[in-house]
Amino acid sequence: MPKQENLPISLTEVLRAKKIVHQYLLPTQLTHYAELPSILDAEIHIKHENHNPTGTFKVRGGINVMHHLKQAGITGVATFSTGNHGISVAATASWFGLDATIVVPKNNNPAKNRKILAAGAQLLEAGTTFEEASKAVEEIVQKNNLFYVHPANEPHLINGVGTEFLEIIEELPDLDAVIVPIGAGSEAAAAVTVLKSINPDIAIYAVQAENSNAAYLSWKSGTIQSASNSTFAGGFATGTGYEIPFAIYRDALEDFIVLSEAEIYEGIALAGYYTHNFVEGAGGATLMAAIKLGKKLKGKKLSCSSAAATPHLKKYTEPMDSHLLKKAT
Repeated sequence: MPKQENLPISLTEVLRAKKIVHQYLLPTQLTHYAELPSILDAEIHIKHENHNPTGTFKVRGGINVMHHLKQAGITGVATFSTGNHGISVAATASWFGLDATIVVPKNNNPAKNRKILAAGAQLLEAGTTFEEASKAVEEIVQKNNLFYVHPANEPHLINGVGTEFLEIIEELPDLDAVIVPIGAGSEAAAAVTVLKSINPDIAIYAVQAENSNAAYLSWKSGTIQSASNSTFAGGFATGTGYEIPFAIYRDALEDFIVLSEAEIYEGIALAGYYTHNFVEGAGGATLMAAIKLGKKLKGKKLSCSSAAATPHLKKYTEPMDSHLLKKAT
């Protein structure tokens, strides 16, 4: 099997991935919401990755990975996930005729599990966290001779995700800044790979949950760190930084924002009010991060990524007492 970690991650490879990804996906909507400057003095454009077939940007990476694996004669893949990456791998593996096994924690979001199963993948439960599930998948890969599609340390995946930022810069060539959520880190790494290659002056901001802040601690210290992992927001639910994306974004981020659980809920409410899209925690967090950045973004042309919601319903039925939403109404 090919050693993916030795493959290049670059603007050239993202441009190659674009030809592959766009055979399966249309460019997602990039919308300027005129009301948003009322709460933030910046020109904000929302990149609606929630309009992709699986509801997130991750499907871009999945397509690029499966294309190359199919060409290499690989017939089966496995990965671990709390949902979005697993859904992407399950769906894209089926598109390319590959078998897929997805390992999730035992307490995983049931809505995410249903989507994985609906895509035709085998779903296995192991451990109670993202990291514990990762240990189980390593055994499965070796036992069944499957290709391990890592959610972060996978060059073809990062190059595929980079197509999101090609689409943004094509529509907004005078872009000043982007905000991306970080879980495992593929989207942040892709943003740096594309945008800093085209215009080094574009500021890239990252956002993560306070309750699962390993990537933030890694960035702050300059070395890979682990941390507790208890956020409700699945897109953030990782307990460690990952080598390949971290090496790319470590010295390239303008700033890093961490949000409390209440602030993540607030971001969901604000995204719903202003964009009429029901987004999940990591997707809504980019808008909340923009608000927290405040004056740093004044007068800037900004893009934020958005992801669709497949929530834990009990979590999302808690009251959202957003002071910003009250101000808007």
